[in-house]
Amino acid sequence: MTEQDFIPKIYPKQVENGSVTWKSPSNIALVKYWGKKENQIPANPSISFTLDGCNTTTTVNFSQKESHQEYAFDVFLGGDLKESFKPKIETFFKRINTYLPFLKEYYFKIDTVNTFPHSSGIASSASGMSALALCLMSIEKMLNPDITEEYFNKKSSFLARLGSGSACRSIDGDLVVWGLHNEIEGSSDIFGIKYPFNVHENFKNYQDTILLVDKGEKPVSSTIGHGLMHNHPFAEQRFEQAHNNLSALIDVFKTGDLNGFVNIVESEALTLHAMMMCSMPYFILMKPNTLEIINKIWSYRKETGSKVCFTLDAGANVHVLYPKAEIEQVVQFIKNELVAHCENGQYICDQIGFGAKKIV
Repeated sequence: MTEQDFIPKIYPKQVENGSVTWKSPSNIALVKYWGKKENQIPANPSISFTLDGCNTTTTVNFSQKESHQEYAFDVFLGGDLKESFKPKIETFFKRINTYLPFLKEYYFKIDTVNTFPHSSGIASSASGMSALALCLMSIEKMLNPDITEEYFNKKSSFLARLGSGSACRSIDGDLVVWGLHNEIEGSSDIFGIKYPFNVHENFKNYQDTILLVDKGEKPVSSTIGHGLMHNHPFAEQRFEQAHNNLSALIDVFKTGDLNGFVNIVESEALTLHAMMMCSMPYFILMKPNTLEIINKIWSYRKETGSKVCFTLDAGANVHVLYPKAEIEQVVQFIKNELVAHCENGQYICDQIGFGAKKIV
């Protein structure tokens, strides 16, 4: 499919007003997307676990208005009006107007709430923009009931990507690929797809405990970080590495190779932050406690033979990944050794989920 496939023709129905609610998860990339081209096209493919407990629930109330000259909407976070969110939403509406030409015909009241801290390194933009995209697609389906489920999901992912790149990986679950890869049929730069190959039982119900090292806003946004990959001295090598690591994960997921999984996932996390540290200008998002946690995970794994590992998003927080079979031992290790390095001792126990859900 191409962008042209998502441009609608005349809508067969009219809808004056209504309300729709979606709950959409965050996700954590195993092979990282870092660097993008125009129109939110990724410089390399990525693959992510969709999370379960870390999610955004968004309700969009809409009603027809007389003037169709401007966008009209208000945004609320947890019941509080957020004027600061409006510029990002308006930019999003402008990007997707060609694909949802009804946007100027309605006033939208957007109510959203997260189950985790906003702008803290857990991908709130991924869950937030995907939830909004799904709500808007539900409105389009009211205008055109013939839209199929497959088209609905692909277009939702396509639209979410134009709001926040990684948001396109939050529509489906439990493993989602975004970005063209020559070994994965159906993969695309313009939307995410459900991982199409067999996944070993070792990776079913995988656990993710998120250690909140720093809940404050990141000093450097992901958008700026992506931009610094332009003319980065190691950009091409990094993009090639991502392709190779995704190829290697295909066999890892098929065979259940937990050691291979650990090596690839941790290498990807550290490479992501290495790219930040050697960009120009350079920056560091890890905190001293991030490193303390990493070193304790390495020591614990060496001492016990555990398959626990870590990954990082573009922030200081640490995602501790481990098989469900180890849940009791690893959670105890986290409580005994790692929670002390979290801000106010806070952490979130999560697991791999199965994508977004419409709330009736």
